[in-house]
Amino acid sequence: MSKPSLARITDKLARAQQAFLGAADAIPPDLWRTRPPEGGWSPAEITAHLCQVERTILGTADRILRHPPRPTPLLKRLHLPLKLVESRLLRRKSPIPLDPELLAEKETMLAVLRGVRERTFAFLEETSTRNLSGYFWPHPFLGMLNAYAWFEMIAAHQLRHTRQMLQLFHNLPKHVVTSHN
Repeated sequence: MSKPSLARITDKLARAQQAFLGAADAIPPDLWRTRPPEGGWSPAEITAHLCQVERTILGTADRILRHPPRPTPLLKRLHLPLKLVESRLLRRKSPIPLDPELLAEKETMLAVLRGVRERTFAFLEETSTRNLSGYFWPHPFLGMLNAYAWFEMIAAHQLRHTRQMLQLFHNLPKHVVTSHN
C-alpha cells in the first residue's frame, strides 16, 4: 500500500480549520449557545462535537499504531467516499454522545478546537516516517478506513459542520444597531 502525501492531508486539515473558524467568527458571542428554532445543535455544540470526534480518532489511531497492522482483506478496504461526509446530503446522528461539560464561552471553545488540531498535526509529524496505510478501523457509516483516510475524514467532517455553522449564522436573529444622537 502506498503512503499518501502527508502535505496534502495536513493542507486539507488546515483549510478545513480555517473555513470553520471563519464561519464561527461570524457568530456573535451572545448567540454562541443558541440552538436553531427548527432544532439541531448550537454553534457551541457543533464545536464540542468536532473536538470530541477528532480526539476520538486521535486516541484510536494512537492505540492501534502501538501494534503491527492487522491484515485487512481487499473487499473490506472498500468504503463510501469521504465526499459524503462533507456534503451533508445524508444526515446522521453522531454515535458519540455530546459531552455537555465541553460547552463553554466562544473564545474558550475555539481555543480548545485549535489545540486539538495542533495535536493532530503533531501526531502526523510524529508518525511521518511510518507508513500508516495498513492500519484500518471501521467508520460507523462509511466502512473501513485506513489511518490516512481517517485524518482526511476529520477535514471532511469539519467542512460538513462549517456548512452547518454558516446555515446557523444565516438563520440567527440579526442584531440591529441603532445610533443615538
